[in-house]
Amino acid sequence: MSQTKVAITIEEGVLAKIDALVRRKVFSNRSRAIQEAVLEKLERLDRNRLAEECAKLDSVFERAMADEGLSEESDAWPKY
Repeated sequence: MSQTKVAITIEEGVLAKIDALVRRKVFSNRSRAIQEAVLEKLERLDRNRLAEECAKLDSVFERAMADEGLSEESDAWPKY
């Protein structure tokens, strides 16, 4: 995947924590630490969005649809 350089402004305390992680070899460099933090946050936001969308579903209706689908398909399943 291609990468692009960007400039960011970051609090000194946060940068000090990142530098400490780099010194401890948790990350190879500042860029890697920040990139992984951003990716983790984006993934968390995606999971939250999925959870919010799932919460909108009608559980009774979804259960009925699942049960209906299972009862129709079970007749066609081979017996072992």
